[in-house]
Order: sequence, then structure tokens, then C-alpha cells
Amino acid sequence: MVKSYLRYEPAASFGVVASNDSNISYDSSGKHLLSPALEKVGVWNVRQGVCVKTLALLSTSSRGGPSLAVTSIASTTTFQVAVGYADGSVRIWDCNTGTCETTLNGHKGAVSALRYDNSGSNLASGGKDNDIVLWDVVGDETTGRFRLLGHRDQVTDVVFLDNDKKLVSSSKDKFMRLWDLETKYCMQIISGHHSEIWSIDVDSEERYLVTGSADPELRIYTIKHESAGELQGSDNSGAESKWEVLKLFGEIQRQNKDRVGTVRFDKSGDLLACQVAGKMVEIFRVLDEAEAKRKAKRRVHRKKEKKGKSATRSAENGDTVSLPGEESAALVVTVTDVFKLLQTLRTSKKICSISFSPVKPKSGLATLALSLNNNLLEVHSIETETTTKTYSVELPGHRSDVRSVTLSSDNTLLMSTSHNAIKIWNPSTGSCLRTIDSGYGLCGSFVPGNRFALVGTKEGKLEIIDVGSGTCIEVVEAHGGSVRSIATLPDGSGFVTGSADHDVKFWEYVLPQKPNQGSKHLSVTNDRTLKMNDDALWVAISPDSKYIAVALLDCTIKVHFMDTLKFFLSLYGHKLPVLCMDISSDNALMVSGSADKNLKIWGLDFGDCHKSIFAHADSVMAVKFVDNTHYMFSVGKDRVVKYWDADKFELLLTLEGHHAEIWCLAVSSLGDFIVTGSHDRSIRRWDRTEEPFFIEEEKEKRLDEMFEADVDSSFESRYALKAEVPEDGVVGVAGKKTKETLTATDAIIDALDIAEVELQRMDEHKAEKAGGKFQPNIIMLGLSPSDYVLRSLSNVPTNDLEQTLMALPFSDALKLLVYLKDWASKPDKVELVSRVNTVLLQTHHNQLISTPAARPIMTSLSDVLYPTVKQFKEVLGFNLAALDHIKQIMSSRSDAPFRDAKKRLLEVRSHQTKRLAARTPAKEERQKKKQKSSGAGA
Repeated sequence: MVKSYLRYEPAASFGVVASNDSNISYDSSGKHLLSPALEKVGVWNVRQGVCVKTLALLSTSSRGGPSLAVTSIASTTTFQVAVGYADGSVRIWDCNTGTCETTLNGHKGAVSALRYDNSGSNLASGGKDNDIVLWDVVGDETTGRFRLLGHRDQVTDVVFLDNDKKLVSSSKDKFMRLWDLETKYCMQIISGHHSEIWSIDVDSEERYLVTGSADPELRIYTIKHESAGELQGSDNSGAESKWEVLKLFGEIQRQNKDRVGTVRFDKSGDLLACQVAGKMVEIFRVLDEAEAKRKAKRRVHRKKEKKGKSATRSAENGDTVSLPGEESAALVVTVTDVFKLLQTLRTSKKICSISFSPVKPKSGLATLALSLNNNLLEVHSIETETTTKTYSVELPGHRSDVRSVTLSSDNTLLMSTSHNAIKIWNPSTGSCLRTIDSGYGLCGSFVPGNRFALVGTKEGKLEIIDVGSGTCIEVVEAHGGSVRSIATLPDGSGFVTGSADHDVKFWEYVLPQKPNQGSKHLSVTNDRTLKMNDDALWVAISPDSKYIAVALLDCTIKVHFMDTLKFFLSLYGHKLPVLCMDISSDNALMVSGSADKNLKIWGLDFGDCHKSIFAHADSVMAVKFVDNTHYMFSVGKDRVVKYWDADKFELLLTLEGHHAEIWCLAVSSLGDFIVTGSHDRSIRRWDRTEEPFFIEEEKEKRLDEMFEADVDSSFESRYALKAEVPEDGVVGVAGKKTKETLTATDAIIDALDIAEVELQRMDEHKAEKAGGKFQPNIIMLGLSPSDYVLRSLSNVPTNDLEQTLMALPFSDALKLLVYLKDWASKPDKVELVSRVNTVLLQTHHNQLISTPAARPIMTSLSDVLYPTVKQFKEVLGFNLAALDHIKQIMSSRSDAPFRDAKKRLLEVRSHQTKRLAARTPAKEERQKKKQKSSGAGA
């Protein structure tokens, strides 16, 4: 009988507050901060330090491939949040419900920039594929409008201008481009930067546009707002300058010479923050027109005074100096008159991203949130003279790599170590229970009873931790080198440590009584030492306490008897040092993982190597057996977890989820879950399910995945000549070819074939003039052939329709055009028919005009489609005019200006929330007074 195994699947991920690959952003209310956490987005209430919601796709399969990192976040005035991912997809989330509303596939590389327009109806996305895609996100069906091609390198930022009619994009190719979104044309190419442009932003009144790069200065551009009529009525002598919307205003010298990371205006446009790729944020005050003119006058006055003094000195010396026409010269406002350095904010670690709160605080100028590269969020209050840190989120995660994870004997506690802290977690919920300051912990272990824990540090010390109180009760100077491994004795009386000082030490637990304390505290004492001839990298003890195995830096494993410490075996075979080992619970097998990427399975009876397996694509960092089995897990620097059968030497499962090297691994005593810690600072739990699987099926699935991966990087696509994009840019179709679009294309082709066969059967039935009733095909679900094809076409997601139709062969496209005439008579399908018709005509234009059979189809379609579209256009125009008329009537009847109902509703909600928040403290005070008065009366 074929043996089956139980599948392990990703269950939880915790420990990440803010990852470094994406920006942070406030939501529209200003109460929550959206922070990237690898493949998730955490919605943080920073004031309380609580993650109230997580925007994450449910991962239900271990075979779903690696999880995708969040690379960009954008929020809008409504509760929508757009999140860009490393695979080029953009997902629109509802921040209230935490659900994903739609997925947009348009980029072939990671999404590097996202920006909503002012109304929140359009979304611009820029990617590492050098393209910009415009998305229409209004309504239930989100569609891609078009693609803008022109940049020669990664798009770094985008911003809307001129009532969302124009778009400015920046790129690593050192150029900015100004696009007219109505004509889909690149109006202006702005040069001048000597290095990559990393960020751009515009103030709320669209007066100034700021760009930041690796240059030592910020460049400020003025924005010219002119109507199309004024442009057409101008003379042609200055045609080029008339179309010059962005004009260089000046440059501001930066204090820090590192490259700019982000430049952002606050919502009012009074402040400009420039974050560099270091530990500093420069905050500038943007003066209004009157203040700028006053400052310019003072500057001119000081200049005149200096010149006057120099003229007086020259006159005293007998020289004649004239000051021609300075008083009549026009006052010129320069960039230094408008932008004034207010203050500089410095942090302890490098800053990854910044975001201004959309709500202005009661005290202070603005609120600025920072994400640091050590997994930390900070909120600073910007005042006129100082900047103060008001809140920070740091407890839920480590500041650096997770170097070891250890489970308690009852699997209810998890201990993790990093370079300066020990954290105790609840592995089932992912909540952090304790944080203890420590040295650089490389290994750890729980003491039997789970009241205490041990941590071996890089400094060679042993730290004894009281788990209940979360304190370090003793630090023991254990070794002269770093403590690399801690192995607990099977009888629970002590443990063994291996160190870089060539010593393997045996320790016993003792409970000494302190003279001034009534309770006893745990301590340890060294009773034996085993001297080795090289660094001890790992120590493993057999469950029967018969052998102790020590992995050395010289690539060998030395096995000694536990009782006498006499030498028993030396295991050779690894080409690089052994980094991890484990012995099975029945003492029969030992597995070792090495920096040479191999796993070796040894027999402990004779020391023979049963099998050498090329296991990982990089160093194997940890390996563990599941208790009472010969199944084992291994992790490595290649970011994957692998599940093995040590008897059959077979790979059972590959679990992908981490975004960086995996350093450590812990397996529960029952084998029902495992925990891994990584360089990406996340701790992940993988649970065993009740779903069985078979080895052969998994092998076939892995081969299929390899084949599908090769399809995308096939010879034709890899070596095909790429079309050269002209200097002024071109417009392309939004969206990209995916598995979903190819599946939808196949479904349409199948529906066309079934409908064609059904039409033939109906014609034959009519020709035979049989008396019996016609029996329709049961697959068509009682629909007519036309409705059946329409059903399959309507099932295609709106944003995938273009790519689906472009993959149709010409013969099937011709069949589909025949049905459009019938569908055009249905009012709710006119838009779909128009889109299908446009895409098919653009794709197959040359073949259609050269195919005689297509001419009658096109003629009949033009006779029907043009009048129908014109009719619905008139209806829509009439309705828009009627709504505009109603708006004017309401405005004339009321003194109050007409407001959008949705915006008004949001304002009412925010006002009610503020009132409730203000009432709560007053209510609590009244309750306290009542309690005091009742207590006094009693």
C-alpha cells in the first residue's frame, strides 16, 4: 500500500512591525497607520500600540509559491487602500472590513509607486518594469485605462496635477515626464538631475513641485495652470514655453549628503519633509506669498545697505561708485524666500519611510510618522522650535534577526533571541508576553518545568531567565568564546554547551539559598569539560544518554560516550563545517546539515552514512527530527523549509513563506506544528493538517510548477527583439497576460465551439422537419448559443478582458464578432460590446480588412453599434445635465454651498467620533465622583 503523509501549511506570522521594502501611510482618518509587514499590511493604532487589523491574503496551501512582499502603499480619502506587491499586482483593500475588493495585474515587475488622485477615482501605479498604468477604481468593477511607456528605468514616484488631468512621473533614468491624461501624450520631459530621482511631491494648492535625488540639493518647480483656450489663442512665437507646465524655480541645499528617500508635503502644504537614506529628516517651512515677499524685501534691503556701506567706503577713498536703477528694479521672490529650514529630526537608526498625518494636531504644526530599518514605528510631533517623539511601536518585534527559537516542553511558550533582547511569545496567538534585555543570544533552551530558561550569548555568557517575572536572574561567565549550542540532558538534570573556545562543558542545575531571601533561585555549576581540537559549532545528545556528538569547525563530527567521555566515532564527509545536527528519538539515526548545502543521514551504531542529500540551495542552518518518527525538517539560507522522510530519503514538502535567510527551527513535542525564525525578523508557525498527500503526487506537482515557470522565461520571450520606445513615449494596453487570462481565453474558445455545434444541430433539426421536440445540449444550461457565449464572456474579470481577447486566434475572434450584433440590443451589455469590438478591431485590423468574409460582418455591426452607442450617450448626457440642473436649484434655494453627500457623511462621522472621544473622559470623571461620594456617604 502506498504510504500517505499529513500536510503542513502556514498558519501564523508574527514579530514584524514594519518591513523595509515599502512605505508607510496614514489612513484618511489619521487615527491608524498602515505599515508594511512583509506580505501583510498592519493597521496600527499607534497611540495604543495595537495592530487593530491586518490586510493579508489567506494562504491556504503550502504549494502556493513564495509569499509576495508589499512594495508600495497608497490610501485615499475614502476607506480604500491600494497595496502594490513584488509580483507586479495591485490589490484594493477595504480598510473597514479588511477584505480585498479586487486584484489588478498590470506590471511585469514589482510595483514601486502608487498614488490616488484627489477624487479617489483614479489610481496611478509605477513599476520596476519602467511602465505607468492608470486604473479606474470607481464602482464595483475596477478596470485598467491605459499604460504609459517612455521611461528607461524604474518608475520611482507619480503625482497628479491640474484637477487630475495631468500626471508627473519620476524615474531612475534621471528624467521626469509630464503626461496629459486626456490626450495620453507626454507633454514635457524635465531634465537637470545628475542622478536617479527617488521621490516627488506637490503641495495641496499645486503651487510647487519638489523632487529629491542623490544630488546635494532639492529642486523646486513652479506649476503653471492655464486653460486650453488661452493656450490656443497665444501666438506661436513662444509655443514651446507656453506648453512648459513645470518651470524650475530654484534649488535648496540639503544638509545631509546621502540620497533622498522621500519628499512629502503635509496636507495643508505649509511643511515639507525631506527624508534621506540615513538617520535624518529635514523639515522646511513653506511661506505664503505675503510672507515670501516680505522676506524678499528684507533681503533686498540688506543687500542695498551692504552696497551703500561699500559705496561710502569707496567715496572716502576718493573712488566714485554709481548704483544704477536699483530702487526701480522689480522685486523677485527666490526659492530661499519661500522655503525656510525649520528644524532637523534625527533618529537612532536609519529611516525607511515617512508619512504626514492628514489631521492637524491641536498643539504643534503637524504629526510625522517614521518607519525605521530596525522594525520600529515612531510618531513625532513637529512644533515651531522642537520635535518630540510622542509614540513608538517596538514591543511586538525584534530589532534585528531572530537567531534562535525554542519551545517549552508543553508547547505553550516560545522563546526567541536576537542581538539585544529575549522575547517570550504565545505561539498559538503570536502575542508577545515578555521582553528581556540581554546580550547577543545565539541559542536557548527551557529548563524542565518551564519556569526558567537559558540563553547562550555571543560573548560566551550563560543568562538564566525567570520566565514568569521576565527578568534575568543570573549571568554566568561560561566560555571564553561564543556559546554556539545548548543541549539539554535527557534526564533533565543539566545541559551541555558547545563554544568557540574549543570546550564542551557539562552543567548541573542547583538551587542555592540566598541568605536574605526566603525563596530559592536557579543556578548552574560546571562539573565536567570535554576539550576539543577546534571550535564546537553544535552539540547533540542521544535520547538514551549514551552518546554525545560534537560538530567541529574542521568539517568533522566527533562522537563520544557520555559517561566516560571516551572517543567513539569520527564522521567525515562534509566539505564545509557542519552547522546543525539532531538525533532521532529511537537513537538509530543522526542527521547533520552543513554549509555545503547537504544533509547527511548517519547510523549511530556503526557511524556509516546512509544517504547524502543535496537539500538546499544555500547553507543548511537547522535540522530537527519529529519526536517518535524518522521525519525531519530542515531550513536554510535559501528561505525555504523542507520536510523529509529519513527512511526513504525523500523530500515530502517544500514550505515557502520567509523573505530572507532562515536561521533557526523548533518542532513541537507532538509534531503538530513547527516554528521558524528568520533574517526578515518574522517568526512563522506551520501547522500540521488532516489533509493527506502522497510523495508521487507532490513530485508531479513540483515538475508542473517548474514547467510553468519555464513558460514565462521561454526562448521566444527571452531572446525576442524588444520594440524601442520613442523618446516622447507611447500608450499601451493596461494589464498583462497571466494564467487567469489564458484560462478565460480557453473558456471563451470552448463556449464558441459548443455554440457552433449547437447551431449546426438546430439547423439540421429544422432541415429534417422532424416532428419531435429539439433536445438542447445540457452543457448550455438551457441558454441559447448567443447567451451561452455571452455568459462565458461576462465571467471574465473586467480588468482582464483586454488581455483575454488579445489571446484569441483570428478565427475565434471572427466568430465572436458575429454575436456582437445580437448583444448590442441589450441595454446592460452595450459597454461590454463596445470594449470587445474595439479590442478585436485593434488587434486583428490587418487581417480583418484583407478577409472578404469579415466585410459583411463589419458592415452589419457598424449599422447597429453606432446608433446604439449614440443613443446611450445621449441618455447619459441628458441624465448628467438633469443632475447638474438639480444641483443648481438646490444651491439657489439654500444659502449653504452644495456638498457631495459622501463627503458630508464622512465629515458627520468624524465629528461624531470626536464628540464621543471628548465625552468619554468627562463621563469617567463623573463616575469617579459618584463612587467617591457614595463611599463617603457609606
